[in-house]
Amino acid sequence: MRLSTKSRYGLRALFDMAYHAGTLPAQIKDISRRQGISPRYLEQIFQDLKRGGLLKSRRGPQGGYFLSRKPQEITVYQIITAAEGEMALVDCVKSGKGCKKACEFDNECVTQKIWKEASKRLNDYLSSVTLKDLCDDAKAMGMEKELDHRFMYFI
Repeated sequence: MRLSTKSRYGLRALFDMAYHAGTLPAQIKDISRRQGISPRYLEQIFQDLKRGGLLKSRRGPQGGYFLSRKPQEITVYQIITAAEGEMALVDCVKSGKGCKKACEFDNECVTQKIWKEASKRLNDYLSSVTLKDLCDDAKAMGMEKELDHRFMYFI
């Protein structure tokens, strides 16, 4: 299994929002600049993340995208499945619409059990890591937060 740039960039972008913007709206151009991701591609990724219920958006000069829930309530697993769909190490353990066709050895293959268990463990781990965990790791690494100048007021 190999994750596409869609889920990898989606995770980086949502981390960026949680870390730099918190509950304030973040703009695509700022996320794009900090993460080195094309703004057009981010827009496409954000449409999937909005459909997945992880993002909301607000129009206008003080608008942008913002997380639909608190960072501690959004897991890496949710981000990946919103961007990629159901996740499994091999196609023969996928269920429903993610499976292209039924495996001819379904329930008769000794290795299928291994792939199911490995997929479950990976999904359990990804479900245990939240955006807040990533923000805590970034802070521990000494990553600086960038202040959003749209919300800075000088007197």
